[in-house]
Amino acid sequence: MSQAAKAPLDADEERITRAQRLLIQLGAALVSHPFDTHTHDRLRAFLADDAGGVLASLEALQQRPETELRQRIAELSGHTLRSFGGSA
Repeated sequence: MSQAAKAPLDADEERITRAQRLLIQLGAALVSHPFDTHTHDRLRAFLADDAGGVLASLEALQQRPETELRQRIAELSGHTLRSFGGSA
């Protein structure tokens, strides 16, 4: 098992990850079958029920300090990011 699998996502990270995967699936479905009512229903349900929470989670992640974000990336990826005098 990789080290990345050992670092669980927090609630905000999990919510955003799930939403991103769903929206990519729905986007692909809309491209391949633009008039599929089931896909439209799923998208409408997401926008009505889940989008607000996802946007709040995204805002919470965006408010994290850079050092915390770098540390979290290192935890999830299993290695350390180094800064060499500039900002990344």
